[in-house]
Amino acid sequence: MKKTPIWKAIADALRGDLAEGRYRTGERLPTEAALADRFGVNRHTVRHGISALVEEGLVHTRRGAGAFVAATPTDYPIGNRVRFHENLIAAGRRPEKQMLMLDERAATAGEAQALEIAAGDPVCAYHGLSLADEHPVAIFESIFPLVRLVGITQALKKTDGVTAALRLVGVDDFTRVSTRLTAVRATATQALLLQVAEGDPLLKTTGVNHSDLGQPVEYGRSWFAGDRITLTLET
Repeated sequence: MKKTPIWKAIADALRGDLAEGRYRTGERLPTEAALADRFGVNRHTVRHGISALVEEGLVHTRRGAGAFVAATPTDYPIGNRVRFHENLIAAGRRPEKQMLMLDERAATAGEAQALEIAAGDPVCAYHGLSLADEHPVAIFESIFPLVRLVGITQALKKTDGVTAALRLVGVDDFTRVSTRLTAVRATATQALLLQVAEGDPLLKTTGVNHSDLGQPVEYGRSWFAGDRITLTLET
């Protein structure tokens, strides 16, 4: 069995410390000497592990001062009124979305079932990247039924978010009616976009949003970087 490099194991352990809230944003991590003693390695190996966290945007270093927590995983509530921008703003983070691709195509069987349309009916597929404080936290894919949301493709081009685009086509409010959570491993392309290593853990959510009329208006899938987002369930 292939062994995990020691520096990577150290990075994983420190990442876990951040996820558990042992160190707060702006707080200094233990010195390289202290971490070397903790893990039973030399300081060079510790430095390699910390460098990995720096590349991920979780830690930053100051010459002569040490390593400091730049960001900790953000709590992201999953409930019937999930809103990306509102969730991150509430957590004190700066949200941003980048559109990767927007196209119109035929619905797959699974998409059609979720959206309660016929297989092959036209849909708008919106692929994008979600960021918090300029760091990628999730890849998403949203599917919209064109038979129900005429003009949604153009609306998404004009606005900076799904909520605003839906309002432009007559959907003033929507709620999440189902959410499925699974743990997956990052593919090579997902790793590239999320700036993680191939095979790193991701949290995948699959959900359906309904309009206030009870009609499915969005079938969405998101892949969250497991060390940057903590999904919480609202009741």
